[in-house]
Amino acid sequence: MRAVVQRVGEARVRVDGEVVGEIGRGLLVLLGAGEGDGAADVKYLSRKIPSLRIFEDGEGKMNLGLEDIGGAMLVVSQFTLYGDTRKGRRPSFVDALEPTRAEQLVEAFVTEVRAQGFVVETGRFGATMKVELVNEGPVTLILESRGGQGRRLAGGGDSC
Repeated sequence: MRAVVQRVGEARVRVDGEVVGEIGRGLLVLLGAGEGDGAADVKYLSRKIPSLRIFEDGEGKMNLGLEDIGGAMLVVSQFTLYGDTRKGRRPSFVDALEPTRAEQLVEAFVTEVRAQGFVVETGRFGATMKVELVNEGPVTLILESRGGQGRRLAGGGDSC
């Protein structure tokens, strides 16, 4: 699974003009599932992301996690994280997981994070969404699960 994690002061997602998910301070997580992803990937990211120490402490150092600040998480499914642009100008999505299974993994991720006691809001799977955010820092990280091992990203860069 791939995730783009952004530290936000606030974030919301709209579908057809209606706000379907909204948080104050916390993390916006754009989450995609790829071929071969499963329960181990969900478990890895659902533990890793909330524990990231990317919020500033009283000395301005990134030492605090989501729990420390009492923050929430907004999870938005995004299959385009698996877009491969190495050939041509139109992205290929052959590495993205088929929608039914991808939705199950995104829901499992949300369930796992909520089970840890975090407030989690979501977008609407498969819908055209408008995401609004105030990125603090800005702080943006890219994570890839593969059992925590990491692998090369389709764009050619190293994974985190």
